[in-house]
Amino acid sequence: MAITGDQLVALMVHLCWLSVLLLVGKVIRARLRSLQRLFLPASILGGFIGLALGPYVLGGPYALGAFDIQIMPQEMLTTWAALPGILINVVFACLFLGMVIPGPATIWREGGPQFCYGWMVGMGQYIVGVGLSVILLAPVFGVPDFFGCLLEIGFSGGHGTAAGMREAFAELEFEAGSDLGLMSATIGIVAAVVFGMIMVNLAARRGYTQVITSPDRIPEETLCGLIPEGQRRATGRITVAPNAIDPLAFHLAIVGLAILIGWSLLTVIQYFSARMEPDLFRSFPLFPLAMVGGLIIQVLALNIGLSTYFDRATFSRILGFALDFLVVAAISSIRLDVFIAFFWPFVILIVSGLTWIIFATWFIAPRMLPDAWFERSITEYGMQTGVTAMGLLLLRVADPHFETPAAKAFGFKQIVYEPFLGGGFITAAAPILIFHYGAGLCLAVGAISMAIVLGIAAGSGWISWTRSPKRTR
Repeated sequence: MAITGDQLVALMVHLCWLSVLLLVGKVIRARLRSLQRLFLPASILGGFIGLALGPYVLGGPYALGAFDIQIMPQEMLTTWAALPGILINVVFACLFLGMVIPGPATIWREGGPQFCYGWMVGMGQYIVGVGLSVILLAPVFGVPDFFGCLLEIGFSGGHGTAAGMREAFAELEFEAGSDLGLMSATIGIVAAVVFGMIMVNLAARRGYTQVITSPDRIPEETLCGLIPEGQRRATGRITVAPNAIDPLAFHLAIVGLAILIGWSLLTVIQYFSARMEPDLFRSFPLFPLAMVGGLIIQVLALNIGLSTYFDRATFSRILGFALDFLVVAAISSIRLDVFIAFFWPFVILIVSGLTWIIFATWFIAPRMLPDAWFERSITEYGMQTGVTAMGLLLLRVADPHFETPAAKAFGFKQIVYEPFLGGGFITAAAPILIFHYGAGLCLAVGAISMAIVLGIAAGSGWISWTRSPKRTR
């Protein structure tokens, strides 16, 4: 279907209003000291403002308050609701572009313990969530067994993953799934910073941290989010001549090619899947394959010597741009009526999931991570509840100058982890597989994978049940 000029103008205007929400969120972060120590990004704050101005709070037929003021037209909210499912493809396409991908031996040596621990936490979200759905939530509240997948989709996957699963949930006749996933992602980011900062303080006071003794001295630019002159860094390097092609346009074109490769792969997969029973990939989302497209381009560029023209910092800025607009659009367009309709099963699921991840941080990590256990586990906590940026933010508070091996270990772990969980193939496929093959079989496979990873960690000598959690230096 052709897009008219008026529709393009409307899209531009709707994006401009999202820009206003982002700027307002930034001003609030910079001005309100009470919010600064929560480290909430401007996209989250702007999203909350957009949500407050929408039809579920201030006005319209779904208003939950005493007001009836139609501030935002439904057409704009519809556009915003569709944007995250598109922008998540940009985010995932950028994940590996511009990265130097080390050999398997290096990845395993540096990131093996972190991967094993991360797998336990991530797959554990499915065991807790889906297991709880089968035992309690489905019989009592009538939700589907794959309701528990919302935990990992929202927490570890994030807003974009939840939005990207909208078509899959609709195909599974659970259209509320995407909106509940967005709410899960929003709660996850807030929980990442609130409980994360509490745990950093506790760990520092108990002597569990390797570097800091008190996290009170947080730089002003980290709190308000404004970098003073003299400390500002370049956002990227120019690797191609601007008179031939603008460097940003060049990198955006690479991202577009990665998404196109992913779309081609999905088309081929769906072609063959349509001839099978059941048709598992009919509603499979694009974003995991956009990640594969980016990885294919990066590997090819490394092999033919073109990777030197790929600037990782520029790809990171493209990823960050897409993620900021994705989050503010996703939160602004959350359907609160859906959240209220599933309030109790959702709350039980979220509380259980947070309990599991916090338990893993304090009781599994010290025994499973061979060194700098708290710095490694708090990074994982931030990623598993919020996004990768939240994990690195908490790590910077606990390890301001990255003196421990936590940052490097986390980076290597993500190379192996991301294709599967946290928005990877397992995240995208889990609800579909549970729907077609049953929760029991899927839970068994997940539990076996955790047992295998635990056995690998034990066999590699990383696990110790007597290791002291106190700092070692």
